[in-house]
Amino acid sequence: MDALEVLAHDHRMVEQLFRDYDAAASDRQRRGVVELLVRELSKHAALEEMLVYPLAGKVLPDGAREVDEHLNEHMAVKKTLLALDRLEEGDRRTDELVAELRREVEEHIREEEGVFMPRLRGCVSQQDLDGLGELIVRAKRDAPTRPHPNAPDEPPALILAAPLAAAYDRLRDRLQRRPQT
Repeated sequence: MDALEVLAHDHRMVEQLFRDYDAAASDRQRRGVVELLVRELSKHAALEEMLVYPLAGKVLPDGAREVDEHLNEHMAVKKTLLALDRLEEGDRRTDELVAELRREVEEHIREEEGVFMPRLRGCVSQQDLDGLGELIVRAKRDAPTRPHPNAPDEPPALILAAPLAAAYDRLRDRLQRRPQT
């Protein structure tokens, strides 16, 4: 898959997780889905920020402005993810925060798939998109699994901070017996 196909696949996975949340039969199942949402969206955002947005900022006309808009969307999502991550199983605020997250993510997906990705595809060769797709797939194994809204969201600081955040996240995931990736 090329980079844009990988990102779209991530979007489909997250949409399925929202359906799984709606279908969950218990607080424990809902909490499990929330933990998966936190992990998958944190990884997705970090990889877009490290690998896709820097490219878009260079090749798209007015790319810097467009990337800033996406980074602002990511910040809202990260703050919601952080609030969800801090809740305990069965917390009454979970449904409200998941609904907020769903709205934020649906808007992001609509804009990204409807405008951003087609524009990027028009400015980047298929060979480069294929190579970037391979890089994203490999980098997923080492991406942060928790939201870090106070961390840098642009290279070069992001490139230095992300591996440290990812190592810390994986330690926390192991200690809290969260899903491993």
